Amino acid sequence: MTSGVKYGTITLHSGVHLSVFLYQTRQGAFFDPEKKPRKEVKMRKYKLSTALDIDDILMECTSYAIKLANEKYKFDPPMTIYEKDRWGKIGTRIDSIYTYFNDPEFYRTQPVYEGAKEFVRKLSQMTEVFVCTAVPPQFMGIRAERIMEEFPEIPADHIYMGARKENIHTDLLFDDAMHNILTSNAKYPILMRRPWNQEATGMLAVNNYDEFLKVVEIIAEGYLTGHGNSNPAKSDIVVLVGPSSTGKSKLAARLLEQDSRFEKLPSYTTKDPTAIEENPWYNYVSLENFREMCDSGEMLQSTMYAGHGYGSKKADIEKILAGGKRVLTTMDICGAMSLKTQFKKVTTIYLKRDKKSLMTNIIKKNSSVEDKVNRLTALEYVDKNAALCDYVISFDDYDEALEQLLKIVK
Repeated sequence: MTSGVKYGTITLHSGVHLSVFLYQTRQGAFFDPEKKPRKEVKMRKYKLSTALDIDDILMECTSYAIKLANEKYKFDPPMTIYEKDRWGKIGTRIDSIYTYFNDPEFYRTQPVYEGAKEFVRKLSQMTEVFVCTAVPPQFMGIRAERIMEEFPEIPADHIYMGARKENIHTDLLFDDAMHNILTSNAKYPILMRRPWNQEATGMLAVNNYDEFLKVVEIIAEGYLTGHGNSNPAKSDIVVLVGPSSTGKSKLAARLLEQDSRFEKLPSYTTKDPTAIEENPWYNYVSLENFREMCDSGEMLQSTMYAGHGYGSKKADIEKILAGGKRVLTTMDICGAMSLKTQFKKVTTIYLKRDKKSLMTNIIKKNSSVEDKVNRLTALEYVDKNAALCDYVISFDDYDEALEQLLKIVK
């Protein structure tokens, strides 16, 4: 294969020209960063646009490099992906994987994730699909040909290569890098949960392709109807959603006192059991057991926050429903979307409070500075997350909120 970079393009042996730093599509999905910002071109309501990352989204990258490093260096015990618990080099043996990112053979042989091809096929029927991938310039030709070979649904002129993903203006961005999510200009930047982005909170994140497709479905429906589609009278599961310090647990407890049809869903956390006494909704498990439950599929939804795992079991939901009760739970937006993926009769209710009050409550919390910063950062996603829920309750008073909640779930 011969390839070369010329005036910002790659010319493949097939004669296809790929843009390295920008694409200008007829829909205006991307723009030239050298020009002044222009008004965003709105997509037709029934055809959204999605930009997909490649590494650790469609193709194995970190896990593949770990596999190769274990084979070469014979680490004992072998490295696991959980050792890669933050972005960049961290000064441990896991840094040995970075040598492979300068090897052309690595990019030629990267495995495609199981289910990735079917995911792209399904997504292509729902939205226009673009690729945005950061790869060293000398390997761009290899990367482009792999994309066209493995994912023929993605047109060659929808492939963008460059690290400046904030220059991409699509409706959705699907990426595993926190910095790309935080700087994104996509309307809905969505994070793929990986060990290196476990500190993420408040922002929309998913654990797998099915959850992402469900989110796309909800967003698309919102574009068409302007609201959710749940029938609260027939919902088996009610989820209270909101940022930290909204008062989700307190409001849920009051609903349980008022409505005997509901039963609370147990949650599991690796947080120090002495630190969760204030919240009886949690059950303590060790980090090792938590990971085992996640890997085995026992957990319906899970997330890592500030080094602690949080999750719920599908078996617990089924047990409550089998007993003739309705399920009540509190979750972040990620958990709520996960439930929507796996159960049909789910109503999500977003609890929205004055941002200044939330900031005050977070600052007063007995937690680390890092924890407070993460929670405060998450407040930037309030409006986007609220738009994904079936109902929004804005309140300053718990009695007022309970009255609204009872009307919704009656």
